[in-house]
Amino acid sequence: METDRQVFKVIFAKKGQMKYISHLDLLRLFGRAARRAGIPLILSKGFSPRPKMSLKRALKLGLESEAEEGIFQVAAPMTAEDFRDRLQAQLPEGITIKNIEVIT
Repeated sequence: METDRQVFKVIFAKKGQMKYISHLDLLRLFGRAARRAGIPLILSKGFSPRPKMSLKRALKLGLESEAEEGIFQVAAPMTAEDFRDRLQAQLPEGITIKNIEVIT
């Protein structure tokens, strides 16, 4: 089953009112958006499983950015375009996916 695993590198912008969202809230936001979009993120093991995803850096509250990087581990194969379209449809205004690529 491990062979179906894919890793996506996502470049996104954080602008407008979303500049006031904290790093941890942004992680929760992406997890909820992926769940609503039906994207099967891989979950960590243990007592309190969390989606396996990470954001490269934590911005200070109130700063906008055009190029933030996130890594998402997905349990089932899907195209980068499908991943982007499904995720973007569930993200709020102010979070825009700029680029996406499959790492593995």
